[in-house]
Amino acid sequence: MDASFQIKQIEGWAEMAQQFPLIQYLNPKMEPERYEALLRQMLPLNYRMVGVFKGATCVGLSGYWIGTKLYSGKYLEVDNFVVEEQYRSQRIGKHLLDWLTQEAERHQCETMMLDAYVVNHAAHKFYLREGFVIKGFHFLKKL
Repeated sequence: MDASFQIKQIEGWAEMAQQFPLIQYLNPKMEPERYEALLRQMLPLNYRMVGVFKGATCVGLSGYWIGTKLYSGKYLEVDNFVVEEQYRSQRIGKHLLDWLTQEAERHQCETMMLDAYVVNHAAHKFYLREGFVIKGFHFLKKL
């Protein structure tokens, strides 16, 4: 990644709320009010976010959680990983995932995990190349 890009944590509700345009790539039907309301629920549960910035503009980001589960031990879960379309294939995603891996190691995590939409074949290829394996299915039931 060239020196014009910088990786930094995105701190607090207001700064995270500003990232809605990138989040909308993954969730095109989401309204800003819904995103902001969900952030308010997630932040007290220790949701975190990191971004790749070109100047003041965030061009890639990922949310993440650190937790523990019986099957994985302590883990870092990658959540809402996205790079702006015009910056894809420039290794920004690779650098962002490397940062997340270092963060997991810094917190003595045993594993990293993530969900990728079934139709997102480019993401599957990327995560498999980065050493992730498909462990199972993620089921969702709307209530």
